[in-house]
Amino acid sequence: MSRSILKYTLLILAATSFIYPFIWMLSASLSSERGLGELTLLPVDFTWNNYVTVFTKIPLDKAFLNSVFVAVLTTTLVLVSGAMVGYALARHRFKGRDLIFYLIIFSMTLPFQITLIPNYITMVKLGWVDTYLALIVPFALNSLSVLLFRQAFQSLPEALIEAARMDGAGELRIIFHILVPNVLPTVLTITILTFMGIWNEALWPLIVIRDEATMTMPQLVTLFSVGGRADAQLGVKIAAAVMLAIPIVILYLFFQKHFIRSMASSGMKD
Repeated sequence: MSRSILKYTLLILAATSFIYPFIWMLSASLSSERGLGELTLLPVDFTWNNYVTVFTKIPLDKAFLNSVFVAVLTTTLVLVSGAMVGYALARHRFKGRDLIFYLIIFSMTLPFQITLIPNYITMVKLGWVDTYLALIVPFALNSLSVLLFRQAFQSLPEALIEAARMDGAGELRIIFHILVPNVLPTVLTITILTFMGIWNEALWPLIVIRDEATMTMPQLVTLFSVGGRADAQLGVKIAAAVMLAIPIVILYLFFQKHFIRSMASSGMKD
């Protein structure tokens, strides 16, 4: 009994330590500048002025639509490309297959900053600077999605694929009509991780996008916070950060069960 009490006490403390900063941030965004020093969970001098100021000073609605477009399209491309490559690595025998797989694993250990300059030079050479292509194409193939799809496809019985081939199904139909519907937790995991990564990406857009009409929400919020438009108003900066975080929180709340299930069952298999 005492062990259970201790376990649940530690879990509650851990959960509180994670959720408290976000609740405080939400509360601070609804407080006046005078109330920001209070570490309370309820707004001090409740006001909507911080959010009104954000929408007044920057085109956040346009940036939101840009982020949705870029994140949705990139996530779709990652799912398609990851499923195709993962299927090839899981179910096809060809020379160099294992080498390609290990190179993909190795690329996951490289921080994005290492390839930042080569990628930027490529965007300049292709004339994609200040276009949506610069925000989408470099992220259209994701190593983690390939790994997760490969592991998921390997867990499915070979008889499923053989039956589809006997019915005259082509490779693309096997992937997207037969296999993908059977690994939906993996699809949802990749969707959430990719969408979160693209939605929160600020460094790359800051480098390749200069036209405000094409800027994403994280980029615009970053420039707003450090570029002077917020006029050193901390509450306004916090309000902008809350608006940036809310879509991700909502997405995770809807799909957290599938996300946790897939991550728990995505062990490495040969």
